[in-house]
Amino acid sequence: MLAFIIRRLVQAVIVMLAVALIAFMLFQYVGDPVTNLMGQEATAEQRAQLRADLGLDQTAVVQFARFVGNAVQGEFGLSLRQGRKVSTLVGERFPATLELALVAALIALLLGIPMGVLAALRRGSWMAQLLMGFSLIGVSLPTFLIGILLILLFAVVLNWLPSFGRGELVNLGGWATGLLTLDGWRHLLLPAVTLSIFQLTLIMRLVRAEMLEVLRSDYIKFARARGLSDRTVYFGHALKNTLVPVMTITGLQLGGLIAFAIITETVFQWPGMGFLFIQAVQFADIPVMAAYLCLISLIFVTINLVVDLLYFAVDPRLRVDRAVAAH
Repeated sequence: MLAFIIRRLVQAVIVMLAVALIAFMLFQYVGDPVTNLMGQEATAEQRAQLRADLGLDQTAVVQFARFVGNAVQGEFGLSLRQGRKVSTLVGERFPATLELALVAALIALLLGIPMGVLAALRRGSWMAQLLMGFSLIGVSLPTFLIGILLILLFAVVLNWLPSFGRGELVNLGGWATGLLTLDGWRHLLLPAVTLSIFQLTLIMRLVRAEMLEVLRSDYIKFARARGLSDRTVYFGHALKNTLVPVMTITGLQLGGLIAFAIITETVFQWPGMGFLFIQAVQFADIPVMAAYLCLISLIFVTINLVVDLLYFAVDPRLRVDRAVAAH
């Protein structure tokens, strides 16, 4: 187990160094930070002085080492667009993105798993056909179109929910959250549902496929031969084994929800990391883009590591295989 963890940690460090190199290349070859900060009117002496202050007159190796050291401390310099520390901007926007992704993941899990089980157990029924048709629509429609349709229906036609912003917030020690207010939930509902639709249908189709596969296995036939009830067979044996690959996919999809919330945040003007990244791209704000790239990569690497450890703990076959290999 320890060797497995160490190997995964080494792989995570290698991935983060590769991402840091890509982010560093943004600083080096996408735009000129001196020109962005001082404008075209600055003299050659002023440019040289700022370049020395930023350490841009040193070798690429020294600059990369300093960049990695600052990134480990969460420092990416100043935003070229807003003139504020990037770490401060990220700290202000990250809670909104994290809450949106977590609520979307919760919706996808709470609805996707039972819908997938129902589609598998009622295979061929009109209910299963309806669910599979819904899943096909959810997988096929682009996220921005789903968001626009939801805004049209619930915000414009029915006027039930707001279509933009984050609503009333409560500050908990520097963490601004809308989960403790009714207005915050009203603003969160539409973007969370929009973001969850694709993940929900993906989980539903995966659970259905895995459930059907498990129900055809020998140990399920043996369980039925022992006289166990359908409830015990379905939920005590089949569903338990179905959730192992679902857990892996769901863990990785949480990182995807955070990383790819850009479209949803743009449609609903949700003040999160994705919306900040879109603004940074429009104004070539390289420090913000680099910080976003490193943060999202760190989230993916961390979630992947946790999922691997959970998978290792849940599935006894992995422990047996590694024990056999060790001997």
